[in-house]
Amino acid sequence: MAQTSSHGGAGEGTRRDFLELVSWATLGVGTLVALWPFVDSLNPSMEVLATASTELDLEPIQEGQRVTIMWRGKPVFVAHRTQQEIEAARQVRLDELRDPEPDEERAPRPEWLIVVGICTHLGCVPLGNRTGEPRGEWGGWFCPCHGSHYDTAGRIRKGPAPRNLEVPPYTFQTDTLVRIG
Repeated sequence: MAQTSSHGGAGEGTRRDFLELVSWATLGVGTLVALWPFVDSLNPSMEVLATASTELDLEPIQEGQRVTIMWRGKPVFVAHRTQQEIEAARQVRLDELRDPEPDEERAPRPEWLIVVGICTHLGCVPLGNRTGEPRGEWGGWFCPCHGSHYDTAGRIRKGPAPRNLEVPPYTFQTDTLVRIG
């Protein structure tokens, strides 16, 4: 007569291994499911993704006109510069500037200047983007809070601001469409 044992049969190790594998797999999947809300919360919100870049149609902006758009919660000044503004910006000697940057680097397409409209001194929004607002001694922008004057290339010329107005990253999608960000 054949003896059978209740312990250690040939199929028992395989069954135990299978149960252990299922237990560990369930634990792993459960942990991932529990952690997913935390990991997902680290992603940028839909509002941030929506403002990560913005597009602007330049066609309606007339020469000499300036507009303000919002990008990442900041005002961005877009100026359709006149030939006189371009020439004034390009004739400035770099050694006269506190933060020397050639106009050609700030405005690769000379007729369009795009800068973040926040004064680099204390974060105020300079005047000069609307018709009738003071534009400072160099015809660019003027921050009345502490008297910073910027030229037509957005470069600091006078006052306490330490740096030029920031040029955001942007690319021209077409001749009349620009993507900022």
